[in-house]
Amino acid sequence: MQYGLIIFATSNTFSGIFTTTVNQTCAFSLNVKKIKLEILGLSPSQSQAGSFALVLGEELGNRRLPIIIGVFEAQAIAVQIENIVPNRPMTHDLFKSFADGMNYTLKEIVISDLKEGIFYAKIVCTDNLREVEIDARPSDAIAIGLRFDIPIFTYEAILSEAGIVSSSLTEDEEDEEDGVKETLRTTGSSKDQLRDLTFDELQRMLDDALSKEDYEKAASIRDEMGRRN
Repeated sequence: MQYGLIIFATSNTFSGIFTTTVNQTCAFSLNVKKIKLEILGLSPSQSQAGSFALVLGEELGNRRLPIIIGVFEAQAIAVQIENIVPNRPMTHDLFKSFADGMNYTLKEIVISDLKEGIFYAKIVCTDNLREVEIDARPSDAIAIGLRFDIPIFTYEAILSEAGIVSSSLTEDEEDEEDGVKETLRTTGSSKDQLRDLTFDELQRMLDDALSKEDYEKAASIRDEMGRRN
């Protein structure tokens, strides 16, 4: 009888341990679940002067992940989104040339961690023999990822912690999602001034802006030329 009680108690103990382990495994799986993101907007930050807000959104949901980035990284992202070809290759273009030359293939970008309000990212690449994860700032990783046309992901845990549901966005935050083509236009000619110029004058201004590597101004001019076409 005593042996029976011991076996019964032991059985319950194992059952409890097994149930706890299963629950912990399920919770871990949910937290590391990868969620695909897309770029929704890029605009001057309302909270930090001299910085830009890059707004990412989950592909199949309404949560947004705003990341504050520097002006040079914002420029590198905007140039690629706008399909503007600089006269000289930028740093991220050199990375692509190097990777192509060494037969490395980039698979994906992962916003991999969030510590004390700072985001971290990884560039996942392979040479068909092994897979390597390269640590990078999210802004650099995304600028490079755009040049390789690869997807951007993050984990559920990060999106749950730092994500913003779109229905609760403030007016300023909603403005940041109006679209990438309406961003990085704070320098150069205003839209009203551009409308008064002829197409040939716009082309000359575009050539001049590209020669000076003023990509924000070039994007504004290009949009006006595209509108007329």
